[in-house]
Amino acid sequence: MNPSQAGPLLERMAAFPQWEIKPFVQPAEGDLTYPIWFAGTWTMTSTLVNLVAPLAPDFVTPGFDSNRQYLNQPITCQIRFVKASSLPNEFSTFPLNLPLKALNQDPIVADRAFNGFNLARAYLGDRAVVSVEVDPATPNRQITTFRAGRQLVSVVTGRAIEKVGSNRFITTELFQQIFRGTPQPYMNQVETTTDYHLLPSREGAIVADQVTAIYLSPQDPQYFKATDKPVALYRYRLEFLPVKSK
Repeated sequence: MNPSQAGPLLERMAAFPQWEIKPFVQPAEGDLTYPIWFAGTWTMTSTLVNLVAPLAPDFVTPGFDSNRQYLNQPITCQIRFVKASSLPNEFSTFPLNLPLKALNQDPIVADRAFNGFNLARAYLGDRAVVSVEVDPATPNRQITTFRAGRQLVSVVTGRAIEKVGSNRFITTELFQQIFRGTPQPYMNQVETTTDYHLLPSREGAIVADQVTAIYLSPQDPQYFKATDKPVALYRYRLEFLPVKSK
């Protein structure tokens, strides 16, 4: 993409919080691949800088008000991005979102189990999260197990990417989430759109602007009040500092 032209994801981030529809995505096949400058282990600091309930007061999602406690409170954990070949062999049978000319390369992907576990524990506490597992058949299905037998099953259903120059990378993924282990299983849809910037002047640090949008599932009795409009928006400031090997 020509750096001087704004793609739909860049325009979407600029339009926050006036998000009226979901982003246009392609079906999720294989894993999301990242530029080579993501490779390695990072100390990530995530700070919630804004939260919006677009349909309030008519509709506010469960947990929205309690999430205000995280506003402007930095949360830090380690995450990593690795060569796809270093993950379980089962993933190798699934295509990655790469052009044909790059298929002979070893692409960089997120270690979803490692990252999900560390981030969940950073937000909820060490004792609250039992495990985060990625389905051995596909990197797009992740299961988070909490104490008391509760589970969150998250399935990536669609994604899109934009590359702006050599130091900027924008992604969006749509998830279907199911919360199990409660008297009434709860289902919703989640979008995570992230605008990453490499900062060569800061020894390869990365900063990012990230928005998580919550949508009602068609199975929700309130769905037709919202349709494809988000019912909650959370905006984060992310900073990645490389962990130097000893």
